[in-house]
Amino acid sequence: MRFLADESCDFAVVRALRKVGFDVLAVSELSPRADDTAVIELASQEETILLTEDKDFGQLVYAEQKANRGVVLIRFPASARPALPKAVLDLLNEHRDTLGDRFTVLQPGRVRFGPEKHA
Repeated sequence: MRFLADESCDFAVVRALRKVGFDVLAVSELSPRADDTAVIELASQEETILLTEDKDFGQLVYAEQKANRGVVLIRFPASARPALPKAVLDLLNEHRDTLGDRFTVLQPGRVRFGPEKHA
């Protein structure tokens, strides 16, 4: 399972995932300041699940029907930030097989899964 971390994604998440062996590309390292359309296209081309904290990707996935391999939208308030890397790791460990080809929202103590896309 491979991931692309949008620039909005807390880099502590990238470090935590890489530390345990996940393949994580980071927009900040590959293409700083890329617009959202370019980011979702890159994620699709690289066949990665997009990790983001930017709600605009919901518009791209649902309204504009942009091709994607899955999106994890992280919605953590400042007060819960210290728990963020562990929450993402827990999500991947518990739901690894259900993240591909769907829009997932991760919040403190809650995960919501959008419908799975069918080819």
